[in-house]
Amino acid sequence: MTINVASTRVTGLDIRGLSAGYGAAPVVSDLNLHVDAGEVVAMLGRNGAGKTTTLMAIGGFVKRSAGDITIDGNVISGPTHRRMRGLVGLVLEGRSVFPPLTTAQNLKVGGVGVADALGLFPELEPRLNVRAGNLSGGEQQMLSLARAMCRRPRTLLLDELSFGLAPVVCDRLFSRVREFAENHDIAVVLVEQHLHYAARVADRAVVMSQGQIALELPSSELTSRAAEVEQLYLGTAEMDGKEDPQRPAP
Repeated sequence: MTINVASTRVTGLDIRGLSAGYGAAPVVSDLNLHVDAGEVVAMLGRNGAGKTTTLMAIGGFVKRSAGDITIDGNVISGPTHRRMRGLVGLVLEGRSVFPPLTTAQNLKVGGVGVADALGLFPELEPRLNVRAGNLSGGEQQMLSLARAMCRRPRTLLLDELSFGLAPVVCDRLFSRVREFAENHDIAVVLVEQHLHYAARVADRAVVMSQGQIALELPSSELTSRAAEVEQLYLGTAEMDGKEDPQRPAP
């Protein structure tokens, strides 16, 4: 019998048994998650649930204590700069720009051509010679997103893309993320605070609680199950009686 290797190859992002954190107690514990190439998965949860730690562990900013992370079937390890070379793109909360540099210089530092960036966000053209620190919040996020996407990573990680932005800007950003995932078969993990944005852009959503995935559902159910999601989202649901390591003692 002949096995078609190409048809059985695992594509996208695959996380198995991930544990990671900043001290003796892991923030993320035994986490399993798969994101297909071309799929957008929204990661929801209250502050301290482990969402950002998960992204940072994938990017190599936080050392994992257990588990494997693979992209397109290849185990990723080593320092952050190696992961960022064609494998992982990351946009952190709070705008990932160099404020003293101009928009054009930010793109150059990221190894991104101006024409490619303007193909995604033509709004940046009149701002190319403006320092990134003087851009509006929406323009900074467009710059961050363009720099990450134009490097054509195999996995794109987005942390609070909508933070502090007007709805019309969020719509613009999320539409580009959706198109990017579909057109380039990129696995996208989107940490998001707003259920309605997650429902619009994502194929699927996972809700994290106490460092683990407590609920997984298609994005079409986010609205109809909003009460259940927000119960976990706000940390009012208990998960097997475990205490949250991020919650201060009374």
